[in-house]
Amino acid sequence: LARHLQKEAQSQHNNSEFTEDQKKTIAKIATCLELRSAALQSTQSQDEFKLEDLKKLEPILKNILTYNKEFPFDVQPVPLRKILAPGEEEHLEFEEDDEEGGAGAGSPDSFPVRVPGTLLPRLPSEPGMTLLTINIEKIGLKDAGQCIDPYITVSVKDLNGIDLTPVQDTPVALRKEDTYVHFNVDIEIQKHVEKLTKGAAIFFEFKHYKPKKRFTSTKCFAFMEMDEIKPGAIVIELYKKPTDFKRKKLQLLTKKPLYLHLHQTLHKE
Repeated sequence: LARHLQKEAQSQHNNSEFTEDQKKTIAKIATCLELRSAALQSTQSQDEFKLEDLKKLEPILKNILTYNKEFPFDVQPVPLRKILAPGEEEHLEFEEDDEEGGAGAGSPDSFPVRVPGTLLPRLPSEPGMTLLTINIEKIGLKDAGQCIDPYITVSVKDLNGIDLTPVQDTPVALRKEDTYVHFNVDIEIQKHVEKLTKGAAIFFEFKHYKPKKRFTSTKCFAFMEMDEIKPGAIVIELYKKPTDFKRKKLQLLTKKPLYLHLHQTLHKE
């Protein structure tokens, strides 16, 4: 809903039924929805946007054409820069015809969209069970230096592309040099290895910001299957977007030898 409201708030003047003031109010409601979404995902209780707060927005939204009072919360409209839902970003990019383009089947996430830097802590250990930490070291890309605010979304999917754990995003990359984007960040997989279903895979989607289109886009993806879970370093190949969580129509990103460099650590009680 936040995204739909935001699109309306950002629509061009002659394409919209709303005045500029009404659009500002709609954009502020979108901000409040995002704050509520963040509060629901947060384990900390301070500065939460509560359900009672959200309910105050209902009469404003219902009467948006006549609402002229002051907005009840001191928030800024959601900025133009936005991360779109998985799959949604691809519809905006069909006109691209460069080497990084490509077709495939994406899958909507069943967990909420998260903003970069949403890493989760390691699960408690259980006797006889194994936990996996993956250190994302770096990714090789021919235009690494041109990627703006790059980060990686990590998800664990079953054979049908359904999430088995919450999706996590790395913080924005540490640095870019030559043909590498360096992360050096640990991801704690949110399920014991023994509890992952047969045929599951861990996906890594490399995302970056596109200033011309003002949104964050998936550039390429990689994945690791269950038989590749073993301690030590591993390099995995990069595939063309859109992310094919079902692994049916895979196309390598390029003929050049470009990889995602990872290091795995297994923790067993």
